Amino acid sequence: GCGRRCCPGRNNECWAPGGGGSRCYCDTYCEKTRDCCADQRAACRQAALDCVVGPWGPWSGCSSACGVGSQARGRHVAVPPRHGGQPCPDLKQRRGCLGDQLRCRAAK
Repeated sequence: GCGRRCCPGRNNECWAPGGGGSRCYCDTYCEKTRDCCADQRAACRQAALDCVVGPWGPWSGCSSACGVGSQARGRHVAVPPRHGGQPCPDLKQRRGCLGDQLRCRAAK
């Protein structure tokens, strides 16, 4: 059976001996192809680890000193997903901004 051997996604190297000399698989794709080892769900779902991300960083300055621009911020992956855990959410965000520095006002 799978025991502690569980693999994310499709991995043809992630198998165990099955009945009658055949192979059964311990990757998450085996659920779609229906060739999982009998203990795959119990063994691998317990080992599943969801992605954990850190907090959002601060917004960057506006990309335009005068007029329409954009700002960005990001966060990092603290714990990557393993064994079919939930994937990471977006790590970057963008939003619009309006640059309005003092030099812009003087130019007007």
